Amino acid sequence: MRTVLVTGPGGAGRSTLAAATALAGARRGERVLLLTTGSSAPEAVLRSRLGADAATPIAPGLHARRIDSGDRFRREFLAFQERAGAALDLLGAAPLDEDELTELPGSEAFALLHALRAEHASDAWDLLVVDMPPAGETIRLLALPAQVRRYLRRLLPPERQAARALRPVLAQLAGVPMPAQKLYEAADRWERELAAVQRVIDAPGTSVRLVTDAGPVAAAGLRELRAGLALHGRRTDALLVNRLLPTGSADPFLAALSGSQQTALKALREEFPDVPVHEVPHLGRDPQGVEELDELIDGPAGEAHGTGEAGEAHGAGAHPDPWTVEDRLAADGILLWRVPLPGARREGLGLVRRGDEIVVTVGPFRRIRTLPSALRRCSVTGAGLRDGVLDIRFTPDPALWPKSPAPSS
Repeated sequence: MRTVLVTGPGGAGRSTLAAATALAGARRGERVLLLTTGSSAPEAVLRSRLGADAATPIAPGLHARRIDSGDRFRREFLAFQERAGAALDLLGAAPLDEDELTELPGSEAFALLHALRAEHASDAWDLLVVDMPPAGETIRLLALPAQVRRYLRRLLPPERQAARALRPVLAQLAGVPMPAQKLYEAADRWERELAAVQRVIDAPGTSVRLVTDAGPVAAAGLRELRAGLALHGRRTDALLVNRLLPTGSADPFLAALSGSQQTALKALREEFPDVPVHEVPHLGRDPQGVEELDELIDGPAGEAHGTGEAGEAHGAGAHPDPWTVEDRLAADGILLWRVPLPGARREGLGLVRRGDEIVVTVGPFRRIRTLPSALRRCSVTGAGLRDGVLDIRFTPDPALWPKSPAPSS
């Protein structure tokens, strides 16, 4: 299965182009599912009410499903409440009823990730197109599984379970039940689920597609977003520039607006030299329904919504780690950790080492990575950003680096 995550700045038309991308796949004979969040925009674009429990048929080969994050939050909370019943009784807490539960902020992100994993596990589709939240939220959402797994490993290290044989004794001494085993069981279940989601996100057939308008600040705004995606290893397969007006209009107002769009389009092509930039025409209205979406994918503009061979181009194995270690010990006495960050600027770039981890910050986005084993025995001696690549220099620590054996006499 290939997965295309469609995102972009708010108001750029990502829901429309996500639907057009899905329809284009169906027109090529693929089994396609369009996943949307709880907003009404995708339903308005498709002119169809979408179900949350099962996929709704839209056109031959195309189905769509709405993610009901509120319903999933209630079900998960009630299940957690039931599992934690003994501890809640001990505390004298009154359980909450289903009809008094309201969705908490952030639950939509977990619901979307759960749906992404579930649809992959179903093996029912050739292509999965996801109408994602705005780009800044999408970057943080895609980083969520790795971050939560790190928190779980720090707060509940698996090796701590070695003492679980003592818990019945401790429970008798304390006179109260010990909930630690339940806690570790929950952490183990969360770890398995998050790892499954992580495999979907990191799969070679998963890519991000950016949608933008051709406004005067489009290139500057997307530069930071592109750097944030690269920081977390997300691959951008295309940039769709939406609602472009025809050139050569005799109307001075339309000619000026079109000229401004063409200037912005040129800036976007310069900013994304290694990413296909596709032009999507303005139809003079907001497309609604399959017939009008067909107008976007017919003719030369249709290539903008194709999925191409992006998934297969990287092979069937795991997606290679873009952060690579370059050995320069023989020539310069250093190791280089090369971090691709296209679009990043020195302003807002941060680098901190914390024990065996390194923290890289790009604008509002941050990623924590565990150092490869060779780099843990080194000290950070500098870093430089050049041509969209951050080179972090490591010098071996004499106290930790293996010493060469003395030559025999």
